Amino acid sequence: MQNILIIDDEPSIIDNISFALETEGFSTASCTTGGDGLYAFETSDFALIILDIGLPDINGFDLARKIRSTSQIPIIFLTARSNEIDRVVGLELGADDYVTKPFSPRELSARVKAILRRTNNTQISETLPTQKQDSLLFIVDDQKKQISYRNQNIDLSRTEYRLLTILVQSPGRVYTRNQLMDHAWEHSGISLDRTVDTHIKTIRQKLKAIYPDHDPIVTHRGVGYALRDLS
Repeated sequence: MQNILIIDDEPSIIDNISFALETEGFSTASCTTGGDGLYAFETSDFALIILDIGLPDINGFDLARKIRSTSQIPIIFLTARSNEIDRVVGLELGADDYVTKPFSPRELSARVKAILRRTNNTQISETLPTQKQDSLLFIVDDQKKQISYRNQNIDLSRTEYRLLTILVQSPGRVYTRNQLMDHAWEHSGISLDRTVDTHIKTIRQKLKAIYPDHDPIVTHRGVGYALRDLS
């Protein structure tokens, strides 16, 4: 039974979410402050965190940053705010989904199931064909959720890992921003084109830190991105 941590300062919302998740076979734990939530995360095992942005003691984004500094556990943000900037910040922190209040607990439960299904049953092969590995100098280890470039591991967020893996799988293929969003986020409709651009920029910086003289990602203006085909 997978355990879900709910961090929200409204007991009625916690009760509704807990009931919906437990009906689907999950177990739940809940906290009403960020401090208690961080302690629970650090001392217990959870499959996913549902995190309210508007906590009484700490901003949910700040709490997510602390969690992300040590873990890539899936996170779904809850918020009463629907501002575009909030969605961008949440996704750039590595959130797996973003749900605006009021919401349907059953829909939230379905999103939890979808994220965990994808996390636990990723269909990407553990490594790419040898010829492409050698020519592109990338190796994907999906079990460890790790990509190496020129024999050095890259420190990637969950979203960065997903984006780069898709590009590495098909060198030379141009992916539109919408296609990349579909691959990298469970519910791509909540994302924005510029969020993809921001993640690609960060990935480029990390690759150049390893090998400054080459940019393996090609920008196709007005379309999207591709990995340079060196075969």
